[in-house]
Amino acid sequence: MYNKKVKIIAYNRETTVCFTGHRTYDGSRNEELKAAIRELYAHGYRTFLCGMAMGFDLAAAECALSLRKELAGLRVVAVIPFEGMQRRFSAQQCDLFNRIQSEADDSITLASCYSRSVYALRNNYLVDNSSAVIAYFTGAKGGTAYTVRRAVKSLSLIVNIYNNPQQKLSF
Repeated sequence: MYNKKVKIIAYNRETTVCFTGHRTYDGSRNEELKAAIRELYAHGYRTFLCGMAMGFDLAAAECALSLRKELAGLRVVAVIPFEGMQRRFSAQQCDLFNRIQSEADDSITLASCYSRSVYALRNNYLVDNSSAVIAYFTGAKGGTAYTVRRAVKSLSLIVNIYNNPQQKLSF
């Protein structure tokens, strides 16, 4: 259940993309990530949802934010699983989290506190409010695999930048 104190914003799914990827992402595919954002923007996508986890999520948000001057009308939305999530990060990661949240066009916090289900809640929100996903998915088990598997079932476009920005996934 979503945090009752927080206004949940519904986005036009047809023009919304979400990001999902591993926390171990090292930034090595940032140029491919920016190319994927530009390509989807060229096809009418304007809103980019970021789950705000360490690794790929924060890198994807940074890349999207860096493209806003180039891509008029591009919107970045921070989708935070629970209040205080950033307190679990290192000082450097916390600073990055706070900067991205402050620069984002919108910020949504889905739960008032941590529970075992908050990350699944966040991942479901990302997929349910998008029609495309940009992923950094290596095939490893975990939250990214869950989100990609769910996206394959319901989204019209999935771009995995792990190997090839145009790679389509199937399970």
